[in-house]
Amino acid sequence: METRNNPVCRILGTRYPLIQAPMNWINNAAMVAAVSEAGALGVLGPNAGPKIIDGRKVPTQERIGIELSRIRNLTSKPVGINIFSDHEDATRAYAMKTIAAAKANDVNIYCLVGTYDELIYKAIKEAGGIIVHRELTPTPQSAREAEEHGADIIVATGIDEGGMIPSGCMGTFTAVPAIVDAVKSVPVMAAGGINDIRGVRAAFALGAQGVYVGTRFITSDECPAAQVVKDMIVAGSGDELLAVTTNERSLPTPAAIDYHRRLMAGEPAEEIHKEIMAKGGLGPAMLHGDVNTGIVSVNTGISSIRSIKPVAAIVAELMADFNG
Repeated sequence: METRNNPVCRILGTRYPLIQAPMNWINNAAMVAAVSEAGALGVLGPNAGPKIIDGRKVPTQERIGIELSRIRNLTSKPVGINIFSDHEDATRAYAMKTIAAAKANDVNIYCLVGTYDELIYKAIKEAGGIIVHRELTPTPQSAREAEEHGADIIVATGIDEGGMIPSGCMGTFTAVPAIVDAVKSVPVMAAGGINDIRGVRAAFALGAQGVYVGTRFITSDECPAAQVVKDMIVAGSGDELLAVTTNERSLPTPAAIDYHRRLMAGEPAEEIHKEIMAKGGLGPAMLHGDVNTGIVSVNTGISSIRSIKPVAAIVAELMADFNG
């Protein structure tokens, strides 16, 4: 395949139609820059950057700015930043700080996760930004709405993904053609369970013009995830995954086994989710390696991940068809 005429590459300014998902906690300047240097789009995710410096709690905008500045010291290639959108005032305030920090560091690609929000869209467009829109539970209707309001790229996510799972029933290779058929003029990227070239080829066969990948990058040398987590993924299988809430899965850590038992016994998923978040969400296990306290969220296709490699090697493997 050629990338010269690929709309995702044209919009993002990248060599390859590949976005590294903004993985919560296990994301930093080194990994993002490595992805972008390899020709894909590295994206800075939530909870990246220093929260404490010399005993001082670093404000949100400054923290994001510090990490973006570190990225800019490592690469001049296009990079993106995560924005969450749910119409809540606190979320909007965080988004505005993120947009300001991004603009100050020459970053203009925003990977928006959540629902369309007029105020956030307007702020991004006024900053000259590009919007990659990923609905938590994508539907043809929400994709059309995002397109109508200025989204530049739409991401179709299936329940195969890691992180917060869509509430619907569509797998990635059901969601992709449905969203492709729904939009008129913007490219669609596929997300969820794509870990090797076979998944990339399948996504393109169904009409996607790019892929949005998270879990595969956890097992990169540059990812700050705990070594125990990388080892669990390499040795793991999708059939081991346990539901810990209605929208979250985990490899079988001691904490996940207990959450799953409680969920199956009828404890409300909302209460379990609150407990997971109160203990630090994905931070304890995935960043710090405390599997007794935390969960390890990955996509359902981890059986195809059997090695830890540099980011550049992972990008080259996923994009092998574009290297001709």
